[in-house]
Amino acid sequence: MELLTSRQQQVLDFISSHHDNYGYPPTLREISHHIGVQGTVSAIHHLQALEKKGFLRRESGSSRGIILNREPKPEFTQIPIVGTVRAGTPALAFEDIQGQYPMEKRQHRGGTFFLRVKGESMIDASIIEGDLALIRPQESAQNGDIVVAMLDSEATLKKFYREEDHIRLQPMNASMEPIIIPSGREVSIIGKVVKIVRDLD
Repeated sequence: MELLTSRQQQVLDFISSHHDNYGYPPTLREISHHIGVQGTVSAIHHLQALEKKGFLRRESGSSRGIILNREPKPEFTQIPIVGTVRAGTPALAFEDIQGQYPMEKRQHRGGTFFLRVKGESMIDASIIEGDLALIRPQESAQNGDIVVAMLDSEATLKKFYREEDHIRLQPMNASMEPIIIPSGREVSIIGKVVKIVRDLD
């Protein structure tokens, strides 16, 4: 959107606050009174400029026919941080509620809980210790998915590959070896990593 003059900003702020306080926009005369001018010609010119710049639109036939083009307010929910998962050797899995993390709903991508990453086996995928991994629960995975897998009641965070006679859980760290799971050994997928969140402080 284009920049506003100080008077256009004054008019827009007045329309916005009037709508928030009363549930409807002001009339042309109320706008003129607010900006200290006689008649409605000046108010009309300001509204035309605001409409042209994309901040509002006007409906004919109504003294209050002003509709603000507002961005919808984002909706946030609290996503639980349910424990820690190793990006390294598998570790005993347990649920340990460590808190909640606010996230905008449209960013969830199906994720329902966070696990805090521990270890360095995924550093080449830009996943480091302390990151929060948002997990979408699912029991299957495609080759190349980053998953939380359970091996004999232990959990690990790795890239998943199903190969001819085994499953390979691949670390993304050149100094570490993959975990090879032969046919017949039990492995289950807890979920897929759909987002990584990192606090910089």
